Amino acid sequence: MKKLFAIVTIILLLTLTACSSSTSKKENSSSKGDVVEINFFHRWPNEPRKSFYDQKVKEYMKAHPNVKIKVDSVLNDSYKEKIRVLVSNDDLPDIFTSWSDSFALNLVSSDRIMPLNDILSEDQEWSGKFIESQFAGFTFDDVKYGVPFTVDGKAFFYNKEIFKKHNIQVPKTYNEFIDVLDKLNAEGYETPLVEGLTNGWAISHYMGTIFQRVLDPEVMAKDYNEKTGEFTDPGYIKGLEIFKELTKYMGDVSTAIDHEAARNMFASGEAPIVYMQFAEIKMVEDQSKLDFGFFDFPAVEGGKGDPGALTGAPEGWMLSKNAPKEAIDFLKFLTSEETAREFTKTDGQLNAINGAVDEENTSPIRMEAFEIVSNATTTTPWFDNAVNIKIADIFMRGGQSLANGQMTPKEIMKEVQAEAKRLKK
Repeated sequence: MKKLFAIVTIILLLTLTACSSSTSKKENSSSKGDVVEINFFHRWPNEPRKSFYDQKVKEYMKAHPNVKIKVDSVLNDSYKEKIRVLVSNDDLPDIFTSWSDSFALNLVSSDRIMPLNDILSEDQEWSGKFIESQFAGFTFDDVKYGVPFTVDGKAFFYNKEIFKKHNIQVPKTYNEFIDVLDKLNAEGYETPLVEGLTNGWAISHYMGTIFQRVLDPEVMAKDYNEKTGEFTDPGYIKGLEIFKELTKYMGDVSTAIDHEAARNMFASGEAPIVYMQFAEIKMVEDQSKLDFGFFDFPAVEGGKGDPGALTGAPEGWMLSKNAPKEAIDFLKFLTSEETAREFTKTDGQLNAINGAVDEENTSPIRMEAFEIVSNATTTTPWFDNAVNIKIADIFMRGGQSLANGQMTPKEIMKEVQAEAKRLKK
């Protein structure tokens, strides 16, 4: 009996120890609260967008106590570089901003981005709110890898008062545009068309639109693919000549300033025309009471591209392949109609959510721009996102050299063609 009692006692002790150990592990786990950490990376360390997203993060964490969101943000060029490093090191944040087209494709090619088709299909109440056309730049081989959020387009902003004063009509062709610039010159405007040519991206936006107007779409499709690109079509020379001609109306100041300074010159009434994004409308509105309108880049005589295409592209959100399900829920929160409506009211930029932009949260001229973007049947992506960045860099540096008279279109294209050959190897 003593032996039997001892055996039973040992078994009981072992059972209690195991239960105690199990309970201890459970308590340790619960003491940490099973917190899920989400890494959130965006490119707006400046206002008002920084504060907007900081507030959205706080709101989400308050509603979801088990989620901790770590935020990081850096400006454009640094953002592009940091994302490339993170994706190459397999260290992508859970949710992050992305440009569309080639920028998105480069990330998708890493096989580290979460495909979203199933997620979008499973929650159509959410996914059905997006402007469908804006998914194109995030879709590859029929798979969606990003959701659009901001939408944008590029146009010439013009001072209505100056045009009216000198009886100038909005040009419909490139030749008419040159006539407008000549007339403004004759009326005493030394810089009838201003741009900040120290910003390479501003040059690339000109290049992309001009090439789209001039070149056959099939030529562009072949050349913009680094596996097949040659850039031998004479339309590129013509396009660079057009850009060179336009820089003559920008004056010496344009080679010394950035795009923000150019926008300020337009807002102050000093320069009658500037090529800008619809995202900049609110910046002009906040700075002045200027009465302004906009017109698309005019049709180029003899051009083979669609003269009605709108240059512009959405920007959106992507998820890393290993992001937790809570990051998916946070993505839905960031792209909800409520968040999108507040975003446009606070920031001024238009968004890709149906019903989230109307007369109540935006101005009449921004609403006009939104209608243009929403109704566009064809969009031309930003040139520096449409081609390999090494090709884009040559064109951007070349554009600065054209403006300074240091290079010719043929010299630029010789460099581009050589780089295109290297990329195919």
